[in-house]
Amino acid sequence: MLSICSYNLLTKFGRNILLCIVAAVILSSCAAQQSFREGKELAASGKLEQAMDKFQQASTADSKNAEYRFAFLELRDKVLSTYLQRAEKLKVTGKSQEAEQALENVLRIDPLNERAIAKLDELKSGQRQWQLTNEAQLAFGNNDLETARNKLHIVLTENPNNIAAQSLQRKIIEKNKSTASDLGLSGKFKKPISIEFRDVSLKQLFEVISHSSGMNFVFDKEVKTDQKTSIFLKDSTIESAVHFVLMTNQLEQQIVDANTILIYPNTPAKVKDYQEMVVRTFFLANVDAKSIANTVKTIVKTKDIVIDEKLNMLILRDSPDAIRVAERLISLQDIPEPEVMLEVEVLEIKRTRLLALGIQWPDSLSLTPLPSTVGGSVSLRNLRNLNTGSIGATVSPMTVNAKKQDSDANLLANPRIRARNHENAKILIGERVPNITTTSTATGFVSESITYLEVGLKLNVQPTVYLDNDVAIKVDMEVSNIVGQTQTKSGSTAYQIGTRNASTVLRLKDGETQILAGLINNEDRTSANKVPGLGELPILGRLFGGNTDDNQKTEIILSITPRIVRNIQRPEASLSEFQAGTDSSFRNRPDSNNSSAANAASPLNTNDASKKSGTSPENANKSQATSQPNNGMPNVQGQFLNQVNTGTNTNPQYPNIGIVSSNPPKLQWQGPGNIKVGDNFSVQLNIQSDQGILNIPLTITYDSKLLQVNDVIEGDFLKQGNAQTTFMSRIDQNGQIIVSDTRNGDVGAVTQGTLLSVNFKALGSSDNSTIQVSNVSATGFGGRVIPVPVPTALNLKIQQ
Repeated sequence: MLSICSYNLLTKFGRNILLCIVAAVILSSCAAQQSFREGKELAASGKLEQAMDKFQQASTADSKNAEYRFAFLELRDKVLSTYLQRAEKLKVTGKSQEAEQALENVLRIDPLNERAIAKLDELKSGQRQWQLTNEAQLAFGNNDLETARNKLHIVLTENPNNIAAQSLQRKIIEKNKSTASDLGLSGKFKKPISIEFRDVSLKQLFEVISHSSGMNFVFDKEVKTDQKTSIFLKDSTIESAVHFVLMTNQLEQQIVDANTILIYPNTPAKVKDYQEMVVRTFFLANVDAKSIANTVKTIVKTKDIVIDEKLNMLILRDSPDAIRVAERLISLQDIPEPEVMLEVEVLEIKRTRLLALGIQWPDSLSLTPLPSTVGGSVSLRNLRNLNTGSIGATVSPMTVNAKKQDSDANLLANPRIRARNHENAKILIGERVPNITTTSTATGFVSESITYLEVGLKLNVQPTVYLDNDVAIKVDMEVSNIVGQTQTKSGSTAYQIGTRNASTVLRLKDGETQILAGLINNEDRTSANKVPGLGELPILGRLFGGNTDDNQKTEIILSITPRIVRNIQRPEASLSEFQAGTDSSFRNRPDSNNSSAANAASPLNTNDASKKSGTSPENANKSQATSQPNNGMPNVQGQFLNQVNTGTNTNPQYPNIGIVSSNPPKLQWQGPGNIKVGDNFSVQLNIQSDQGILNIPLTITYDSKLLQVNDVIEGDFLKQGNAQTTFMSRIDQNGQIIVSDTRNGDVGAVTQGTLLSVNFKALGSSDNSTIQVSNVSATGFGGRVIPVPVPTALNLKIQQ
């Protein structure tokens, strides 16, 4: 009795558990359906992230439902793609913080998203490069070219296509083409000097230069310091003096630090011992590493060069001067290939005219013995019993034809194809017809092979894009169709194909349309079926015969229009042509900033300078830079002059460019004095200048705990005359706004206007919160530095 009760109890308990499980499954399914339904409603209203969460809940509740899982994955990809596109747009417009926030939203949804991680790293790298470029711009404005070059070198090494860095680098090259300071020499090396020495020892000469400039010179033990030399330089630099002395005495220099130079004999052994080597890696984006390697080997004579074809990378090991030359050569070659969009229209016009008119009379009469009469087969004896009742007659029918048919057909193909320079592009509009070939052997084995024939419109083009925006196009066009087919003995089908071809080479302007026509096929066929004799009668002959006139005309017309998508831009003269030292060394001759120093340092300009100044050739020769070894008797009598160039660089040829004025530009803040916490307000930085300004970088500081920057807006000062400008701003969370505003062209902005506006929001109260410019400079035509005083700070009183 107990066991029966226990069994009943267990059965009842199991039934309850089963009911609970079924109820849980039903409730889970209902919850999944409800979440899915809510997700669809949220997605329809544009709330994609909330809808994605609902789809994920539905997929989790019902993991076996493929529809829920697919909806979640599809919507997640859409949300991620939206954030990534938004980040890219914000990055292009310079809103780096908003772009970074969008990428962080992507990683919040998908922490392992490779695209977001890569773009975030790229964004941070771009911010760092932007910061370095602005610091280089400020250094350039302060005439600190060495610092500017060093910072630009970092930027262009990481991103050779940085437009702002490239533009600033060109300005530095135009302002000072000398490369000696690239090696770390101090500004003392550029100190102006006039020096005249005749037949003095090298040791005495360098002692005088060291005493005047404060530079240190260390000599190798094999340098003959008692060797005599002569030098006559006026209005030159210490760098030029050292260069010419070393060059004419077969000596070389090694930069030790910012104030020390090591001098050693210019022999292969010593050069190998002292010359420092640099390893540089070039990641190429557009050109093949092999072709670049051939260029570097031919021009730079670099021996230590490694080509990585997989990464399209080039590794060089050479002197710093050779690496700089290789860098400029690679920058000229590593540019995108030109591309062109070809708009093609192919029109096939087919016209058919058919006229069938007349009467087709019976042209045959057949007599046949009737089988029922002769009993099947016919013998000669049976012919005696033939009569009109036992012979059957068959007469061809008479047909009256009155038909005229006209048809016009236009077949149009309008493909558009984008092709790279010197690359083939192919268009096929039609079909590939199988052609079966049967092969049998002597043993009786039969095999079949299938080849495909391309029938339809085939167009092969090869463009060549020229620098003057002309496009040469090699065109091969073929229009084919099946005109018939033949059955072979083995049962295979052979096709008869009609074709029309045209091959030519065109040279068109960008956007010019050329029409190729005249591929005409004209068929005119006439056939007649007449009663002999009667059909030849004039006029009445039509009643005793029929005529068919069939005229078919087909014409192919090709229209092609090239539109250049990208072309090669001619590089500036300073980039395409530059000095590269001598055959034995890549070190360039020092160039002075003023023309008089350059003329004095260059032996080629001595006579011209003497003619212009009206001095005699004897006096002009004193200005020639000469440094000659003299093994005769010493005649030590020298004169040392130290002069500083204080002249101004004016440009009388351009009266409105780079105006030199004693009045420096003035900056002034304009904004409210009293505001309340939570208010949004705007301040303007106004400028007044009598000198033409092309670029002005500056740094604005503020208290980030009290003020929040909403936006930085460019003013109208540099936009005078509807000029194109490049405005960049970066908001630092530590309370700094770094701004760079550049005006394109050669005509600087003058008079007065608003340089920029900053929109703030007050966060906290303060009796004296300041907004001030901590660093500012300006440049004019030719990179001329225009000093700009720091304006008085703007004081704000923020009340609760």
